[in-house]
Amino acid sequence: QVLLVESGGGLVQPGGSLRLSCEATGIIFSRQAMRWFRRAPGKEREWVASILSDDSAHYEESVSGRFTIARDIAKNTVYLQMNSLKPEDTAIYYCNTVLDPGDDYWGQGTQVTVST
Repeated sequence: QVLLVESGGGLVQPGGSLRLSCEATGIIFSRQAMRWFRRAPGKEREWVASILSDDSAHYEESVSGRFTIARDIAKNTVYLQMNSLKPEDTAIYYCNTVLDPGDDYWGQGTQVTVST
């Protein structure tokens, strides 16, 4: 059974940093592309970042240069380091992986709030 569990969200001031974690079980983690998405209040869910099986990283334009995605194979965990946070980064952040077309998995989400 595939299970994704996010953690690390919280309240942070503008300009601050947070590191999100997503621990995965039930998959061959080193071979899986892993993704982060987010859903801001009143908006559609949007893709944030991906790390592919070759460990190449890709970012949505608004977070490029501020966010870094990385994985720790020994811990079956993917991270999203978020720096220089802005109020518009406020959202619920979700971890995702796709085993086959139509067979994708999501974590429960972790809330990130950027506010004074």
